[in-house]
Amino acid sequence: MGKRSRPRVRAATAHWSTGRRVAVLAAVLALLLAGASLAAYLTTGGGRGEAPSGKPSASGPTARPGTTAPVAEAATGTVSPPLRLSDPLAYGRAAAVMLWSYDTRATTRDQQLAGMHAWMTTETKYTDWTSIQAQVPDPLLWSRMHDQGQHATATVSQAHFPSAFKQALAENPAALTEAYIYAVTVAGKQAIAWKDGGGGAEDRSVTLAVQCRPSADCALVAIAPNTAP
Repeated sequence: MGKRSRPRVRAATAHWSTGRRVAVLAAVLALLLAGASLAAYLTTGGGRGEAPSGKPSASGPTARPGTTAPVAEAATGTVSPPLRLSDPLAYGRAAAVMLWSYDTRATTRDQQLAGMHAWMTTETKYTDWTSIQAQVPDPLLWSRMHDQGQHATATVSQAHFPSAFKQALAENPAALTEAYIYAVTVAGKQAIAWKDGGGGAEDRSVTLAVQCRPSADCALVAIAPNTAP
């Protein structure tokens, strides 16, 4: 059966407000300054970076020992609840899967947004909800996707700290202790399906700003402009 023409979710380019940009730029050192490029790039592979400041790297989103992820509430539809993680790489992987997954058959646009917002840091000085919200299609497109029964799942192939972030951290490791915001670049694949057996898949990559304060669960800060891998 041939593919049916249908709307597709595409990640929108995030435009940060000046205040949010300044705060996040300061928090992640030279992440978005030294060698930064606003052009999107496709991560094709490579080893994972090791977490700075003693934080271990992770091969996947594993819950912190002794804790369990909260149960998803009906108000957020099928959106996965945030995992309770202390490793920025693991949280970045989990957050990317959440961002690339949706089910318009069982989740309204408002529920999708509510579920995504649950992953955000509560520190308003740093959080940039606009960059995350921009990943969700407008109400009209979401309605058309619902009519097509469109839904997507995602897998992650790797996650690492961008070279600009690691270099900046090596030059000034103490600067991380103000906000504990890490840059995490994640690569993976999104599989999209719709009614009558249609479907397809595409490679995805995103650079996330993730906050992981000591003795606290990680939280999502923003979708960051991409940097050199």
